[in-house]
Amino acid sequence: MGLLGIAAGLALLIALAYRGWSILLLAPLAALLAAALSREPLLASWTQIFMPNAAGFFAQYFPLFLLGALFGKLMEDTGSIKVISRVLMDRLGMRRAIVSVVLAGALVTYGGVSLFVAFFVIAPMAEDLFRRAGIPRRLMPAAIVLGTSTFTMSAMPGTPSIQNAIPMPIFGTTPFAAPGLGLIASAIMAAFGLWWLARAERAARNAGEGFGDDRPPRNVTEDPKLREHANAAREFDPAELARGKAAAVEPSFVAAIAPLVTVIAGNMLLSLVVLPSMDAAFLSEPRWGATTLSAVIGVWAVVAALAAGIVLALGLNYRRLPLLRDTIDAGVNASVMPSISVSSLVGFGAVIASLPAFDAVRDWVLGIGGGPAVSLAVATNILSALTGSASGGLTIALEALGPTFIARAHEAGIDVSLLHRVAVISSGTLDTLPHNGAVITLLAVCGTGHRESYRDIAIVSIGGAIIALVAILLIGGMVGSF
Repeated sequence: MGLLGIAAGLALLIALAYRGWSILLLAPLAALLAAALSREPLLASWTQIFMPNAAGFFAQYFPLFLLGALFGKLMEDTGSIKVISRVLMDRLGMRRAIVSVVLAGALVTYGGVSLFVAFFVIAPMAEDLFRRAGIPRRLMPAAIVLGTSTFTMSAMPGTPSIQNAIPMPIFGTTPFAAPGLGLIASAIMAAFGLWWLARAERAARNAGEGFGDDRPPRNVTEDPKLREHANAAREFDPAELARGKAAAVEPSFVAAIAPLVTVIAGNMLLSLVVLPSMDAAFLSEPRWGATTLSAVIGVWAVVAALAAGIVLALGLNYRRLPLLRDTIDAGVNASVMPSISVSSLVGFGAVIASLPAFDAVRDWVLGIGGGPAVSLAVATNILSALTGSASGGLTIALEALGPTFIARAHEAGIDVSLLHRVAVISSGTLDTLPHNGAVITLLAVCGTGHRESYRDIAIVSIGGAIIALVAILLIGGMVGSF
């Protein structure tokens, strides 16, 4: 009955989440169903396991959600994302339309802009460029996904994405864990995705296929079903995108890109130089959580870098923002629902991991051949696919099995930095199944559907990520982390 309870809980979570049910209610219901079928005490499962673990995740990562969402909203309302994207698209021109859209998405997301903010700003510009270049509309979502949701989310060293931050307190790593392997994986994902999209563009031109018909995108900000999908998938509540007011005068390119450069450079400097050199012996005291610098350095670096980017964005654009308070309010409010939604998924995973039958699941995962890195990759892929959330699946896998993987890695002489990079890349592979909230939202924003566009999305995101993951596992297995 225990394994049946786990399967029933996951089935309920997947089925109702795909139909747009709120994860805030759905996650505890699914957890309680699994506990009931396993004959575990229901109230204790909810208040003593689900809630402490959900609250622990929220407490640890909410600063990242908060500052990331605020930074994204500031970059949107100041017009900085639009300026950066337009400059890239103008410089590369219609002959390299797909490359320009990919680069625009990659630059702004690697610089710390929230995924959904990038979707809503880049999609209209990509639509205009694709129309003028005669490239089918159906390829727009795949180009945007490649730039925003693949290598800059999971592979690029130093990326400020929440997925890259989740393993840091568990493994004691920084955002730049396994930088060489991360760069190799990024190059594979980008090269494979661009090759496929170029191939698809040539095939469309040879078949005489143009941009297609004009159709209005769905209003995602007012669609409650799409909003629920989005909140469980990424770190920005799309309902807040319509709030605030954009600046009437756009910034210069230098002023637009300066906050992104600040986040990237600040993250690197803090992770590799400033924070490692500080005296943090005080952290061992109970009032500071009796922790170590290695457990917090990664989160501290990203938080401080985002804060510096926010301060610079405000300083450069203070006089141009017509409704500064509304913009700030919208940014911080946009962080609340996604952070609580992902925290609820973490609570669900904690209840599942506490069930006696989960020991059989743990033994199966750890029994997979290839060592702890391969076992971790399989577990993270499965959980991210089932939940439709890279951050949710990654956290559930690491909270349930992280200490075991660390012990196994030490026994095998494997650097935990390799586990960090493998885990993050694994979270961004099968999470992009059709029920993924980001996929559903992006298709709505681009005015296309699964039938038209999902095949190309799956190939550039899932296909490229799996190839990169296999390469990293092989290289890491032969030469270790670097």
